[in-house]
Amino acid sequence: MSRPAGRRTDPIERALRDGLRERGDGAGGPHDAAGESLAAAARLSARIAQQGLADISYAPADSPFGTLLVAATRTGLVRLAFPEEDVDAVLEGLARRLSPRIVRAPAPLEGIRRELEEYFAGRRRHFELKLDWALVGPFARRVLAVTAEIPYGGHLSYAEVATDAGSPRGFRAAGNALGSNPIPIVIPCHRVLRSGGSLGGYGGGIERKRWLLQLEGALPS
Repeated sequence: MSRPAGRRTDPIERALRDGLRERGDGAGGPHDAAGESLAAAARLSARIAQQGLADISYAPADSPFGTLLVAATRTGLVRLAFPEEDVDAVLEGLARRLSPRIVRAPAPLEGIRRELEEYFAGRRRHFELKLDWALVGPFARRVLAVTAEIPYGGHLSYAEVATDAGSPRGFRAAGNALGSNPIPIVIPCHRVLRSGGSLGGYGGGIERKRWLLQLEGALPS
């Protein structure tokens, strides 16, 4: 498993840290300089977020199976990454497809992190988050829109999702769309099973899918 998202540094933090190292700033030595650079980076990141200069904010979020990474635009939650996903690759993908103006800023994401915490604790059955569908193509959006309506504790088959999305024979394409869901858990692709009732696939792994369904009471624990 990769290092938790909360322990990675964003490009701004790295730039400040490297700049201090090159100048030899910090009378207390390299460790003090590194600490000062990270503190300065945190202040700069917060200022950028507060002034609305960033297009995307990201932060770590705790879960029972490790540290998630959540990212949001001004429109809403755009990406949720599982612990084993490489943070740099996730951020590079967001920069390439949406905007390079990305900053680590927990404050704008507090509502998202709070709802996730409530969900994992069994206190929330419905997310009220605003979503940004910018990473989702037209067909996948239809599939995920159907998926988003599956109630807590319920499930549909891949064939049923494809039919409701307007493509009765497109269950394989629907499966691909579900497998590339950029906002898992919140868009509950774990609630889509094979027609015979078996779990099928899941981008976060079968055991994680089982755990989520058991949390919601859709499977016996």
